[in-house]
Amino acid sequence: MIIINIYLIVLNIITFLIMGIDKYLAIKKKYRISEFHLLTLTLFGGSVGSLLGMIIFRHKTKKMKFLIIIPLSIIIHILIYLQI
Repeated sequence: MIIINIYLIVLNIITFLIMGIDKYLAIKKKYRISEFHLLTLTLFGGSVGSLLGMIIFRHKTKKMKFLIIIPLSIIIHILIYLQI
């Protein structure tokens, strides 16, 4: 259980930071991190980091797939976590 907790904490921190980096790159009009990669990190357990990144950096807040996938993945991850 400790390994799973460490994995989730690290992945959510990384996902949050990558959301911030992508927002910075968007502002600077530079090469961006793909939505596929952002959502992959979300689905592999970084959903809380993604949500915090959306809120704090105001990033991807108008993209419907992010508005649906991130909250849904949080619910799924909580249900899975409670079963462990």
